[in-house]
Amino acid sequence: MKDFHCCATCRHFKPEKTPKGMKYVCGRLGYETKTNYQFNCWSPKEHVIKLMNKETDPKTN
Repeated sequence: MKDFHCCATCRHFKPEKTPKGMKYVCGRLGYETKTNYQFNCWSPKEHVIKLMNKETDPKTN
């Protein structure tokens, strides 16, 4: 999980394109974040859950 746990892989992560560049917001917490930040409220996106399960499944390794 350590390779996956970051804001960019969370279902609440919302990238927004602005005239000044990209802005990243946490929809759950309601404030600006960065892609590599980590919080305890992390809820991984579905495709990330599948990747984590694949990594820990001994049948696929």
